Amino acid sequence: MNSMKKNVFIIACLLVSIAAQAGLLEDIVSGRFKEKPLQNMTDMGDGEHYAVMSDNNVLMIDYRTGEQVDTLFSINKTKLNRLKSIDGFILSPTERYMLVKTNTQQLFRRSSNADWYIYDRQKKELKPLSEQLPVAEPRFSPNGKYIAFSRDNNIFIHKLDFSTEVAVTTDGEEGKIINGTPDWLYEEEFSTTCLYQFSPDSKQLAFVRLNETEVETFSWQTFLQEGKPHAMPQTHEIRYPRAGAKNAVPSVVVYDTYYKSLKTIQLPEDDDCYIPRIMWTTSADQLAVFRLNRNQNKMEMYMCNAKSAVAKLIYTEENKNGFVDYELIDYWQFYEDNTMLVMSEQDGWRHAYLYSTNGQKIKQLTKGNFDLTRIYDYEPLTQTLLYQAALPTPMDRQVFSHNVKKNKNTCLTPERGVNNARFSTDNRYMLLSSTSIEQPTTYKLLSRDGKHVRTLLDNQELKEKVQKAELPKKHLFSFTTERGDTLNGWILLPPALEAEMNKANTENSSVHTFTLSHFSASQPCPLLLYQYSGPASQQVLNRFKIDWEEYLVLEKGYVVACVDPRGTNSRGRGFRNLTYMNIGAKEAEDQISTAKYLSSLGFIDSHRMAIWGWSYGGFQTLRTMSEADSPFRCGIAVAPVTDFRFYDSAYTERFMRRPQANENGYKAAALPEMAERLNGRVLLVHGVADDNVHCQNMWSYIDALVRAGKQFDMQIYPDDNHFLRQRSNYMHLYHRMTDFLDNNL
Repeated sequence: MNSMKKNVFIIACLLVSIAAQAGLLEDIVSGRFKEKPLQNMTDMGDGEHYAVMSDNNVLMIDYRTGEQVDTLFSINKTKLNRLKSIDGFILSPTERYMLVKTNTQQLFRRSSNADWYIYDRQKKELKPLSEQLPVAEPRFSPNGKYIAFSRDNNIFIHKLDFSTEVAVTTDGEEGKIINGTPDWLYEEEFSTTCLYQFSPDSKQLAFVRLNETEVETFSWQTFLQEGKPHAMPQTHEIRYPRAGAKNAVPSVVVYDTYYKSLKTIQLPEDDDCYIPRIMWTTSADQLAVFRLNRNQNKMEMYMCNAKSAVAKLIYTEENKNGFVDYELIDYWQFYEDNTMLVMSEQDGWRHAYLYSTNGQKIKQLTKGNFDLTRIYDYEPLTQTLLYQAALPTPMDRQVFSHNVKKNKNTCLTPERGVNNARFSTDNRYMLLSSTSIEQPTTYKLLSRDGKHVRTLLDNQELKEKVQKAELPKKHLFSFTTERGDTLNGWILLPPALEAEMNKANTENSSVHTFTLSHFSASQPCPLLLYQYSGPASQQVLNRFKIDWEEYLVLEKGYVVACVDPRGTNSRGRGFRNLTYMNIGAKEAEDQISTAKYLSSLGFIDSHRMAIWGWSYGGFQTLRTMSEADSPFRCGIAVAPVTDFRFYDSAYTERFMRRPQANENGYKAAALPEMAERLNGRVLLVHGVADDNVHCQNMWSYIDALVRAGKQFDMQIYPDDNHFLRQRSNYMHLYHRMTDFLDNNL
């Protein structure tokens, strides 16, 4: 009887332990350990107030006190129309009108349609923006009298004074002509949802027109129709240009709101290019058009006269041994004194320059062996530049105020970590978000001179949850490979190993000086390497994040590490372009070097090492496991590209050029062609409705594995896309991956 009671007690303890483990995983995956974000804040013109949504209302808040001073929109106090809820709002420049949206429908990663309504704050009247809803991307004109918006590939203007609607374009057609909004490629690879903009005097509207008639069509099926379990599958289509195939042909058009005329800007002929951005200068007739060549190694800025349609080349940035990042364009600014701020890599690092609008360089504003990662503002009168940089290490981000005239640089964020800023109107206040690997993000309001005004959100509750759960500490480290390359990483150690490490190393008092010691652990641990590894990406940052890895470390006893290989970001143009034309190879070398380095320290079981990644990280997992000296026993590849000839043109050619010009590079990166070289067991995961990395990648690789006689595990999710967030798929995935590691390590 006593023996039976003892067994029952043991079983009960085991069940409690299993339940606790499963509970921690579900808490992490479901977001219990996710930071609370700050509300979206819209600056008001007086520089002292901002607007936020609260319980379907829009409130006016005092910056300094945080107190509500007015209600700008009340959902229960509108005339003519009433809404059940709102999803967002936009204030007009005059702040008399407000656009509110409801019934938002997500399209792709960034784009959406919604039912937009105009609210007149004086009359308390709420009217639909158009008689035909939904619409997309409404934009107020600078004078607050017009609202441009998109519907069915065409642009329309609503005139507030007369409550009338004018069609700017009528030739928009699905699969053929898109006016003012991006196609799938531009949205995904140039991070934009709107390609139209009013002139400073509101008299003209410039927009990019895309002709995608000759772009190839990609189709996929969905099988699960809610409420119709036995319905036939539905087919979906998008225009999707693959590497080397035809892209949409862009042009720039200007619409005159008075004459209702359209003029096409006379750019030098090039049907095989990109126009990712257009930007009005401070002059009402001068439009800056930014153009990238097909290889994206040359960026040109044309100054265009909106009335004559004549374009003049003003600025060129070219990189013959790499790519020019389109993101540089987003930090350009134009000033009344005919100068312009330029972010450029011309000296090998990302820095700020001042140019005249005729293309003459005036001066370099920042210098040094570090990358600027953002430019917030430049004030010509005081010659003050506000920017963010990857300092003091590539893993950190700090905010600076730089007085160019006095050559005085002031760090506004003395604490190490990732610091981001948002400045109010006239830069009167700085909203600072700060995080580190030990500290969840805090949001503080500072005055212009850096004095603390108030804390808006500190995520203290999350910090206490992490401490209560006794989650493992994340440490930043660096090491030098056998080839002489210094790589940065983070690592998580199980509690027992952490204690042994600290005992062996007395220098571990700071997360910034953590040193991995050589010592023989009492029980060597299995290793899991997480990586993304994509060109110009960065995973190793001094920021707070709790994910699946913490569960594996705490409950399963794994060591989990992540290292950014060659080709990743924030270490200068030269480092970023080390993998140019030959993606996958050097990254694989670096992941293997990481595993060998960690296993040489004495606390890793070299026979129990795994690697995993998502998207490019999935590709890199399989690429690394196909190397002859791969030490990995198993790997997990979620939504991997397996052959970049299946992937989209803009991303792939940015780093590889076209297959027609780099056949050897594409062949060397094609996983189906090296299937027989795969070492170890793999779990392949894909969503069947992935519009980004198409399932054809998976089918092609699986066919090659079968032909090579290689066994593998597989997990398919019907009707889900690249992110696997539909239904309960995301939770299921992490349980599946955990089981796979348990069974193979």
